[in-house]
Amino acid sequence: MTTAAVALRYRFYAARVVAIRPVGACLVRVTLGGDDLAGFPGGGRDQSVSLFLPHPGQAAPVVPVEAGEDWHAAWRDLDPQVRAVMRSYTIRAQRPELAEVDIDIVRHGDTAPATRWAGRARPGDRVLLLGPAVPDERSVRFRPPAGTDAVLLVADETALPAVAGILDWLPAGTPARAFVEVPGAADIQPLPSAARAEVTWLVRGGTAPGTTLLADALRAARLPGTTPYAWIAGEAGMVRAVRRHLVGERRLDRARVTFTGYWRRGASEEDLRAETATA
Repeated sequence: MTTAAVALRYRFYAARVVAIRPVGACLVRVTLGGDDLAGFPGGGRDQSVSLFLPHPGQAAPVVPVEAGEDWHAAWRDLDPQVRAVMRSYTIRAQRPELAEVDIDIVRHGDTAPATRWAGRARPGDRVLLLGPAVPDERSVRFRPPAGTDAVLLVADETALPAVAGILDWLPAGTPARAFVEVPGAADIQPLPSAARAEVTWLVRGGTAPGTTLLADALRAARLPGTTPYAWIAGEAGMVRAVRRHLVGERRLDRARVTFTGYWRRGASEEDLRAETATA
């Protein structure tokens, strides 16, 4: 398939698997490469993309041809057993000089389509990315407003790649605190940063995801700076609880809190997209 513009701000990028390796216990890092990615204008931080994957037995993901701005409706109209599996991910790292990007995929067991694909993928396998066509596009949501003197990051393992990308992007010396919830101790990983960053890891263990673990930890913690910017991402119930605490109890200005539900317990990405489409 040749790549084509989807809209002025987005386009498809053809790519192939270069390498796959585990990162801790719950993440798999997939390195993608291809000539298209030499021109990928990622904005760093929490740059999101849609990853299109083939079904077992398909040589490449099936997407609408020449769908233009209506690509999503055209994709949705295809047979679900044929059309590409679509999942949203954060670009963990980008190497334009090698025309490569890294995407970290959370292991959800072999029944989850993306995890199943990652477990069977081999170098050379074909995928598609739908991502920004212009630099610093709005799919980057981490945007501290003027006057910010510190950064607060709150995330579960699904947003760990974004936390890592943000910490890597922050200017040297920026005061930052990150609270990251992960399933087990084996999921703790180095998060290099030139910022003056303090990372608190919360190991969930047998506790169900989406509980008040992160909100409870924040209640007992000091916030960085005097006019901090907060970024929250992960399970939707957790995100709501943390935002409620920061805005309602800590009195942070709503304009200084960015929040995104990456997933919701008991709902698939298809469920969430369907709800958005009918809202």
